[in-house]
Amino acid sequence: MTGHDDVRDLLAAWAFGALEPAEERLVPPHLAECGSCAAEAERLRATVRMLDGPPLDEPPSPRETPLARALRARPAPPPVARHAAPYAAAVAGLGALLPEMEGRWSTPVVHDWDAHATVAHLLAADEHLALRLGIGARIPGARIDEDADWTEAWERRTAEVIAHEHRRTPGRTVAEWSAQAAALLGTPHARDHELAARTTLLMGIRLPVTEHFLVRAFETWIHTDDIGRALGLAVPPPPAEHLELLVALAVRILGGALGDEAPPVLFAVRGGEQWVLGSQSDPVAAELTLDAVDFCLLVGGRYAPPTVPRTTTGDAAAVRNVLERAASLSWL
Repeated sequence: MTGHDDVRDLLAAWAFGALEPAEERLVPPHLAECGSCAAEAERLRATVRMLDGPPLDEPPSPRETPLARALRARPAPPPVARHAAPYAAAVAGLGALLPEMEGRWSTPVVHDWDAHATVAHLLAADEHLALRLGIGARIPGARIDEDADWTEAWERRTAEVIAHEHRRTPGRTVAEWSAQAAALLGTPHARDHELAARTTLLMGIRLPVTEHFLVRAFETWIHTDDIGRALGLAVPPPPAEHLELLVALAVRILGGALGDEAPPVLFAVRGGEQWVLGSQSDPVAAELTLDAVDFCLLVGGRYAPPTVPRTTTGDAAAVRNVLERAASLSWL
């Protein structure tokens, strides 16, 4: 492997220190001769430093675990607009968890995925937005055609990427995911709210790019939490200001899914905002209150509707309809 394109494909893994010894010897000589690859390598190395995050000034609490302390350093990546900040923080959060996976990559996590496959899934999941924003694909193979059934195409691409990554080391998979995430955060769309206000169709739903960044944040956090639970580690939820954005997005999508025919339910996030879901012209049939994190886990498919902790009054059937519709939104 000595060609320009071959070495360029190794740059992400090189920046993250994930090359095999034989590959490691190929990169430096090429960088000394190729200005474009040298510039790309320096950009990736700078991204690695930013993803590592700033040092914490305050001493840790005696009860604080190393993982909790590392996660408390979020967000770390490059400056981004408000709509991309939750994704930046979620990427940094998963990055802080990765050292805990050493020697435990085959741990079952969610669905039929181990920890390695879960990171590979995120590589596939982020790819669709990356392609829309002009970022080249990192993994060869089929692309999701929006004219096809998106669920089937999505599952096929995820399985393809997981199979590809299982033939490589977890370190290489992490390097590819990290580099793609850094590229997303480096796009003008991550820094310019007006540019990102334009809509695009992804995963069967048309949303502004701003909200697609929130979807990526949502999924990255959910799967970080999945991995933490599988390893027996508590992963803190997103910062309050980011959680507020994720909840608002989920409420908007849920409201659209319920439409105007559903019996109206006054939905509130404990200690936060409230919305009327369903018909806007009929009297409220019931009230439903959920914790913000529990609501996100429900929408993410991590709670069955009957088991999510909640406070309710009024029409039980109307409440059940909201909970079941929320759970049905999950594609994670």
